Amino acid sequence: MKATESITLMEPMLPPDGESSLEDLAIDVATKASGLASQLPMAVRQGMGDLVRSMNCYYSNLIEGHDTHPRDIDRALSYADYSTDAQKRALQREAVAHIEVQRLIDHHEDLQVETTSVDYLLWLHREFCQRLPEELLWVQNPDTGERLRMIPGELRTERVQVGGHIPPDAEGLPRFMNRFAAAYDRKRLSKVRQIVALGAAHHRLLWIHPFFDGNGRVARLMSHASLQRCGVGSSLWSMARGLARNVKEYKALLMAADELRRGDLDGRGTLSTQTLIKFCEFFLAICIDQIDFMASLLEPSDLLRRMRFHIEEEVQTGNLHKGSFPLLREALLAGEVPRGRAGEITGYGERMARNVVSGLLKKGYLKSDTTRSPLVLSFPIDAVERWFPRLYPIT
Repeated sequence: MKATESITLMEPMLPPDGESSLEDLAIDVATKASGLASQLPMAVRQGMGDLVRSMNCYYSNLIEGHDTHPRDIDRALSYADYSTDAQKRALQREAVAHIEVQRLIDHHEDLQVETTSVDYLLWLHREFCQRLPEELLWVQNPDTGERLRMIPGELRTERVQVGGHIPPDAEGLPRFMNRFAAAYDRKRLSKVRQIVALGAAHHRLLWIHPFFDGNGRVARLMSHASLQRCGVGSSLWSMARGLARNVKEYKALLMAADELRRGDLDGRGTLSTQTLIKFCEFFLAICIDQIDFMASLLEPSDLLRRMRFHIEEEVQTGNLHKGSFPLLREALLAGEVPRGRAGEITGYGERMARNVVSGLLKKGYLKSDTTRSPLVLSFPIDAVERWFPRLYPIT
């Protein structure tokens, strides 16, 4: 009879308390995230959230080896315009699935339980996978070559191997998942320890590998949601961008954290404490780097300068009306613009001001819930490369 695997196989679950390098990084994450959130009015932050979700999806796909072009994502998301090529169409649907689930998280419409709880992780997997096309729900058993259909929101039912790592057997998954949920329950941790725990939870979930497929996606969505629940995450920045841009180091440190303890000076758990610390340091450093990156892009004076240069070019080529930039500037700084102020801001009469507004709405630079609602800044994909250089590739 096969021996039952002990849940101590994935200990330690957290780096040692008082690890100063990690605590300093956690405090830095919290401080910088708070500063980023204060840079823009709420209405503009919501519009930026739509853009950053697409970016997050693009980079998360890239980590999985799925290079779905941002314009293909935008066509699918904005216009339900899917490629006639079956593979491209499937990847477009995968991208839309990711964005829709992250939108639920960002709008607080996700499951209102701990983000590291078993229920939440099953919810993430179900919400993502049930939006996928049928062809992306099939995986192959590397040992037997058998094709298995993944059931959204259900734990795997067979043994798997991920590179050199053999995750827990399927029958032991409930015990490992319950231990995971208990270890990262936020109620047990201080604010700083909650932030420190983010990297550890990210690794240990991938170590468990609870699903046949989609584990990386679930881990990144869990981390995104956990950052928000800790009060440091937002829809303004993306951890996935940093992980994708450092993907070799990310995967190498993930594998290193799978290693067994290296002697008496490496903690008391089965797995290495030092490699877990290194992964957590990397994870928090990535968060800081991406917050800093977005803060530099969203600094109002620099953003306005880039916007002005671009809009002036569009006016010169006849794509937009004169008076467009003052209206966009007001939308950025004030958050929203009452339609009745369009003439005052553009310096035109009522009829010409309506033409300016109409052109900006048609091109996607402004949006409005109704024909009478205030005007809010939007971010069309054609402007992204000019307004937010290096955010993600557009051409």
